[in-house]
Amino acid sequence: MIRINTQLKVTLVAVLLLLTETCLADVLSVERMPRVSSGNLITHVSFSSAHIPSRNIYVWLPDNYSSEKRYDVLYMHDGQGLFDASVAWNQQEWGVDETAAELIAAGSVRPFMVVAIPSATNGLRHSEYFPEKPWLSLTDTQRATIIKATRDGGSGVFVLPPYSDSYLKFLVDELKPFIDSTYATKPDRESTFILGSSMGGLISMYALAEYPEVFGGAACLSSHWPGIFDMQNNPIPNTFYRYIDQSVPLPGRHRFYFDHGTEDLDALYPPLQAEVDKLMQSKGYSEENWQTFIAEGENHSENAWQKRLHMPLLFLLGSP
Repeated sequence: MIRINTQLKVTLVAVLLLLTETCLADVLSVERMPRVSSGNLITHVSFSSAHIPSRNIYVWLPDNYSSEKRYDVLYMHDGQGLFDASVAWNQQEWGVDETAAELIAAGSVRPFMVVAIPSATNGLRHSEYFPEKPWLSLTDTQRATIIKATRDGGSGVFVLPPYSDSYLKFLVDELKPFIDSTYATKPDRESTFILGSSMGGLISMYALAEYPEVFGGAACLSSHWPGIFDMQNNPIPNTFYRYIDQSVPLPGRHRFYFDHGTEDLDALYPPLQAEVDKLMQSKGYSEENWQTFIAEGENHSENAWQKRLHMPLLFLLGSP
């Protein structure tokens, strides 16, 4: 009879538990992978980065995708909520695959693929999407106050100070080269776009301003210009205005789409977006390369963004 000492038993049990938890996590992660009803979705599991925490990357390819052709590329933030409501935290989705497939099939837009980047977990989304240079332009006192900001439920807005410059380095220096070398893309600026909503709208604007040689257009839906959830004595919008005035490239080779609803959180945005619109006009943008749409009666949700997703897609990728 083989006797196993107590310490070895404890070690074996711990190893078995770890293996069980790992296998269960693998099963759950597979079960929760998003599915699409149009086109094909490829998952690159735990895509590693030297700049930000690793995460899955989802690449949507249109029907009849062929390596013999070349496709425009749309990078989208909050990638976990774009395709499949059943795996989204709030059971809502953008319906990206259905809308994109319909527009491509109708010949309304150029054939394109979507690279979906899920937002950071562990409460880091705000830190990853808040434009870093505007943040650093705030005074020490302002940053010290804002970093303590809370949501309505009392939880903190920021887990870490903003590190969006690192997020953009991941997009431009790591993810885009991988996508361009793996798929049949058009890698040039005129064929590369970025889109997001809320904080994802802010980081989309910021991405084009910081990398105008990489991105030809940005769509910013329900951009969260307040930055936090309290407008009283909030210096953030003015900081964004200064950044846009100084850093957004002049028109000619770039396109910007903005919009917002009028209900719940989006009710904060009309006067703030109006100031952004003034800046865009002063920089020389016109209806040919800039659009702002007001979605009356719509709120701050994936269901609302799904209803008007066709608008930024047509504006950025519309066929001549």
